[in-house]
Amino acid sequence: MRQFFGMSQRGNLKEAVQGLADPQLIMLMSNGNQFEEHVEELERLFPNVPSIGCIGMCYDTRVAESGVGVAAFTGGVVAAANVLEQVSLMPVKYIRRLELDLGKVNASEQDTVCIDFCSGNDACVLNTIHTALRHRNVSLVGGTGDGGRVSANGRVYKDSVAYAIVKNQNGRVKAYKENIYRRMDEHRFIASDTDKGRYIMGSLNGKPARQVYQDILHVTEQQIQTQTFKNPFGKINGDDTCIISIKEVDGNALACFRQVNDSDVLSLLELGDYRAIVRETIEKISRDFPRRSAIFSINCLFRYKLFNENGYMQEYLGEMGSLGDHAGLVGYGEHFNNQFVNQSMTCVVFE
Repeated sequence: MRQFFGMSQRGNLKEAVQGLADPQLIMLMSNGNQFEEHVEELERLFPNVPSIGCIGMCYDTRVAESGVGVAAFTGGVVAAANVLEQVSLMPVKYIRRLELDLGKVNASEQDTVCIDFCSGNDACVLNTIHTALRHRNVSLVGGTGDGGRVSANGRVYKDSVAYAIVKNQNGRVKAYKENIYRRMDEHRFIASDTDKGRYIMGSLNGKPARQVYQDILHVTEQQIQTQTFKNPFGKINGDDTCIISIKEVDGNALACFRQVNDSDVLSLLELGDYRAIVRETIEKISRDFPRRSAIFSINCLFRYKLFNENGYMQEYLGEMGSLGDHAGLVGYGEHFNNQFVNQSMTCVVFE
């Protein structure tokens, strides 16, 4: 298989797809003003080719912040694309579509992946999708787009998740998640006074969450929203940590970008040596896959901002590009199997 990536900083879709021939799957990453127009135009240019799309920045060795980008798989791929609707109410209502698509491509653990673009309610969406994927042990990588809209096969949907089931006919696939933060084990908490619907974290160990965060890090209330780049929270799941970003201050509480529940065990996190961690990820992928056809990744918007502020983003894209054909999306939340995480990178590697 091969991965194609094209972009237009001006938002010219024909410029972005120049050179693309015989795609088996297309992934569109557009801007909010032109999204519907690009979805319709893509379908005219490549009718009946499975496609998914969302609003968001994209990259290969460069970043398109407000234009349009297209990633596509060609040669040696079987793919199916579809959508689960009403994700805020009942995504399971449409699960039969996913089950049929898994059968259509004869999905299996070693050579198949699910890539999704979601409009919101991510945790519920992932739990729903996982009910179908787990029967075949198929991995998932994806993320949240902007604007509450996604597309599948030439149509725009609200309150939905667009997905693609991709089978590599030439080798294996594997999903990865990268965490550039480490636990501050001296700062471990039990969450309470939470509001699951509003993603509110009210108290930590019985004390107001805002005050706990400020007292530990010695920051002002105004600094909290940017301090989360260096010190997010992490939900502890055994040896794994799911990162939770702070969205804003809500009185004495903290509003987050993912759900926190009463009695969740949390740890405060601190930024690690991200350059070394990225190198470790690249080395691991190289060991696992001496021959690589493509890498498609989702990087969190907060990682993007952090890397930019530290002058590392361009270097990062160059290092990931050393693996081969690498492209991806800047997301508002990252998906890894049945996990919804923040401030992370998830990717799928094709042999």
